[in-house]
Amino acid sequence: MIRRRLCLGAAAVALAVPLAGCVTVHGERENVPSVRPAEAARVVAHFTAVNNQATRTYGERYIRQIEAGPLGAIDSAGIRSAHSQHPEGARSSSPLVLSDTRFLIPRQVGWPKFFVADSATNRANGSRWLLLFRRDSAAQPWMADYLAVISPQALPRLATDQDGYLLPVPAAQTGLLVPPGQLSAAYSAYLQSGTDARDFAPGGSTTQLRADRAARARTANSVTQYADQADTAGDFAPAALRTKDGGALVFFGTRHQSRSTYRAGYDLTIDAGTRALMTGAPKTSVTLSHVGQQLVTVPRTAAGGAAAGRVEFVSRLVGLVGAQGA
Repeated sequence: MIRRRLCLGAAAVALAVPLAGCVTVHGERENVPSVRPAEAARVVAHFTAVNNQATRTYGERYIRQIEAGPLGAIDSAGIRSAHSQHPEGARSSSPLVLSDTRFLIPRQVGWPKFFVADSATNRANGSRWLLLFRRDSAAQPWMADYLAVISPQALPRLATDQDGYLLPVPAAQTGLLVPPGQLSAAYSAYLQSGTDARDFAPGGSTTQLRADRAARARTANSVTQYADQADTAGDFAPAALRTKDGGALVFFGTRHQSRSTYRAGYDLTIDAGTRALMTGAPKTSVTLSHVGQQLVTVPRTAAGGAAAGRVEFVSRLVGLVGAQGA
């Protein structure tokens, strides 16, 4: 699990799809590229410029102009917490720079439409950032709904059509171990009770996370309970691309709560970032609300339902979005 800071910067772009194939105005009924490369470059440049402004001023209004979905929920809360602690902003901060950007653009029929910007950054220690942008109509702005942080080798080979555009995977797609639209519920159920454990590969976001929770559930000073919920509504909807092996690369969001109850007389210490988001007085219990944004690969299933592997986590970023004391 990775707790991340706000994503900020200015973009330098290199196109990875051909310039041919114009987008028509009839995106609601024709199978067209979701965005022109030149427009995608402008979207990323605008996004990074506004994000830098948000960090300099700790102004939540800027984040709301360019982010939605799980990414927007996490960054809005983070900026709100930072502003509470430092209302003057972070005016001396150096801007994050995105470079070597390529665009992963699918052909799509209807709305919403999405594309992914795959960039190197100056703050990720050699990792790359995948930003998923989505909009609900031609009249709406592009919003960044998801961020994944991956090693350069972690991105699977993606399937393309004859013109180099990627292939989107519908939420209800069959022939996969878990349809994209069911991943949020399946993962939440797995974290909650171990349901469908065979669907998820062992790792830090699965077996290790459950083990860590079990170890923290009961200590000498506290008892902690966990609740995990799926969320696929609106801008939390998953987005998926077909991989060359017939599987899918899927972005999806989740919500998580933990409630810790402390023994009588225990001296509760709350860090400044959490306290900035807290309502109520933390006397004997603290409830924390987090949002998770996940990027996974999902294997295809063969005839008879046998899967060619398990769901593998490529990236998982988690952010605190609320706290309640009692």
